[in-house]
Amino acid sequence: MTTSPDPRPADAAEQPAHHQPPPDEPARPEYPDVDQPEQEVRADQLSLARRLRQPRTVISLILPIILLGLFVAALPGFKLEELPGKIAAANPLLLLGAFGIFYLGFPLRGVRWALLVRESGYPLKVRDSVEIIFLSWLVNCLVPAKLGDVYRAYLLKINSTVSLSRTFGTVFIERILDLFAIVTLGLAAGFVSFRSGLPGDVQIVFAIGVVVVLLLAGGLLTMRNFGRQILTKLPLPHRVLEFYDRFEEGVFASIGLRALPRLIVITGLIWATEAMRLYFVVQALGFPDVHLGISGAFFVALATSLLTAVPLTPAGIGFVETGAVGLLTLVYGVEPNDALAITLVDRTISVLSIIVLGSIVYAISPKRRGLGVTEAPA
Repeated sequence: MTTSPDPRPADAAEQPAHHQPPPDEPARPEYPDVDQPEQEVRADQLSLARRLRQPRTVISLILPIILLGLFVAALPGFKLEELPGKIAAANPLLLLGAFGIFYLGFPLRGVRWALLVRESGYPLKVRDSVEIIFLSWLVNCLVPAKLGDVYRAYLLKINSTVSLSRTFGTVFIERILDLFAIVTLGLAAGFVSFRSGLPGDVQIVFAIGVVVVLLLAGGLLTMRNFGRQILTKLPLPHRVLEFYDRFEEGVFASIGLRALPRLIVITGLIWATEAMRLYFVVQALGFPDVHLGISGAFFVALATSLLTAVPLTPAGIGFVETGAVGLLTLVYGVEPNDALAITLVDRTISVLSIIVLGSIVYAISPKRRGLGVTEAPA
């Protein structure tokens, strides 16, 4: 993978902040509304090559894989030697369908984020939105702590005139929409999937989901009505208040009543692609004793998606696989070998393919060098 220690051109890395490039260099946008906290996010802090060399990143990649292997080895009836044959027998056309459905989610995510950014005041094109999101997913698959979300905001900042804190607001509200969709669709899928009665473990998951939704709703209401009042009573520097003001603008200006119905529909379609990817993987493997169904695929895919929020490993590696195998075996009665085969194929599409294709995009993309985005027509 071709990487660069600095998203800017190499000669720009040593230049002062307000250096004007000579005429033969690509012009970079100025950021007149960038506040001081944004200036503290430097390119070297978000360098992908630098992050990959850190011991914390290496440990976060290797340790969960070891733990997952130990967990799988401890499963009763697990036979490692049967796994390659089960995967090799999968229907390639259905696997291609799973791949295509998964990648259909990126244009949908690009449309949604472009809508959010446009509502906050900057005319971001969908094509640029999709490219930046795809690069941020690559970072999330390689680096822990959900740094991809920070990297996404940073890429938009260095390629446009958008304030970093305001962009953080659009990413934040996008995550809120995702959590609402995961909990709502997961609850609906669970009730359809378990008509005869919800298992105790599933009831606990549902209860946690309801609590999360209530906390998010309460947090948004508090931020909207009392956020700045609370901050002004604290001994905080003025620049922190400026950062919060722009962050709040990004959160609430981007989700006005006019755009909300479209955002809800698009978010639902996005998570439908996640669930249908898993459904097609199950159909491709064709295990005769696995009867997950569409509702079961929705429930497992959405429940395990919550585990990607664990910031200890890239893309929730280790946590997601363990959760998926656990749900399939304990709740749906899938054989351990079959459950692991389903999980590995599904994660190959959703993580490994991102690393491979994302590395190519990262190598050729002008966005990581801050060469600008094209504004969409008003």
